[in-house]
Amino acid sequence: MLKVYNSLGRELEEFKPLREGFIGIYVCGPTVYGHSHIGHAKSYVSFDVIVRYLRYRFPHHRVRYVQNITDVGHLTDDADMGEDKVGLRARELGIEPMEVVETFTRSYFEDMDALNVLRPDISPRPSGHIPEQIEIIRNLLDRGHAYEVNGSVYFDVSSWPQYGRLSGRSVDDQIEGTRVESSEEKRHPADFALWKRAEPGHVMRWSSPWGEGFPGWHLECSVMATKYLGETADIHGGGIENMFPHHENEIAQSEAATGKPFVRCWLHNGMVTVEGQKMGKSLGNYITLKDAFAGLPPLDKPVRPMVLRYFILTSHYRSPLDFSADALEAAEKGLGRIENTVARVRRMSEEGAEGEPSDDIGRLMDETKQKFLAEMDNDFNAAGALGVLNTFTREVNRWLDSGKGITRTALERVDELYDELGGQILGIVTEQTGRLGVIARPTPSLEHDLVELLVEARTGLREAGQYDLADVIRERLAQLGIELEDGPDRTTWRPKQG
Repeated sequence: MLKVYNSLGRELEEFKPLREGFIGIYVCGPTVYGHSHIGHAKSYVSFDVIVRYLRYRFPHHRVRYVQNITDVGHLTDDADMGEDKVGLRARELGIEPMEVVETFTRSYFEDMDALNVLRPDISPRPSGHIPEQIEIIRNLLDRGHAYEVNGSVYFDVSSWPQYGRLSGRSVDDQIEGTRVESSEEKRHPADFALWKRAEPGHVMRWSSPWGEGFPGWHLECSVMATKYLGETADIHGGGIENMFPHHENEIAQSEAATGKPFVRCWLHNGMVTVEGQKMGKSLGNYITLKDAFAGLPPLDKPVRPMVLRYFILTSHYRSPLDFSADALEAAEKGLGRIENTVARVRRMSEEGAEGEPSDDIGRLMDETKQKFLAEMDNDFNAAGALGVLNTFTREVNRWLDSGKGITRTALERVDELYDELGGQILGIVTEQTGRLGVIARPTPSLEHDLVELLVEARTGLREAGQYDLADVIRERLAQLGIELEDGPDRTTWRPKQG
């Protein structure tokens, strides 16, 4: 039984798809005016694993994953706010807003591809859904949930008594900290924009029944979620920072327009800090994914994308994640142990003897899968599942070192389990893992062949009784980070672990 923590009820509950054969999940996507940062990685790797597990757990259901690309819409409702972030970046670069959008959308997907994040089934943009947004505004005006002022349209929160149900914040709580000028044309400071009039010189603008303007930020997700997933979605996800006001506003406008529940289950991922501090350009700790992959300051060496993915999975998706050099180093070692073991299994399977797997290795695989899935069934606990996979890796190495019952069939079954749990679900094991030998650090095939040659030479020295020279080779390889294991039939090698 899959149980998920629903932010709406603040408790674990059994997940049951609304419709037979279909699961709809919507996740708030990036606003594309700059390169993606490590906070984006935390969110989208987390939801990638959730989507992967839903597809695994419900094989007879079609899981439609919708993740928007925000190319228009302000993040505030201030009446004098001027251009939005995409428009401001376009002015800064001296190019068209849609050039900004295309440039950074491509950049975003490049980074997600590097992290082995599966592409969404649909990546809609609000600029392509202006008619639908105008239509829902008309609906809300007709139902008395919105009002128009000087070419702008606002949602009237007083018309929706359930407002604040998700975040637990009352309307009065929201007044605190509201800028005075933001309420000048509103009936209530907590009212939010559905449509904003375009001031002179505002680049991104469309015609509407209320004059030229542009949609509010919150409206886009309501429109695109209902268009592609129906009036009620199974799951809506996003960062915890979006719970209020963004998700709260989505619920109000959507349910006021349709009269039906907007989302059955709300999932929110935790935020990222950098060595205990909130990430920000002013603090000098703002890290884009491209800078992280290149090892640019404040980092002192490149971060392999799959290491970053592993690091993200070491914490529960709802938990905060602290990015640090020590944590990355631990993740590099942890992933390296799995990769090297997969490499070892795949290499040995090419030479394994015929025969059925022993009862011991079969039992280990069955127990591992059972424990792994139990962790994932507990609110997509990838961190717990990763711990199970790490324990399995340790036991597999002990089995390989023992030299007992290592048949080709057994090795192939172990490899398949890594593909299933570490690949299909967690996304840290791929078809390429281990195919070229040592993976913990990128290793050319030439290095692999040289190590094999030294191991063969050492074996020849031992057979000739020249143990001192054989020990020299072992010691020199150890200094280079290569560990030898002398078995009853052959000597195997792997990078030192831990």
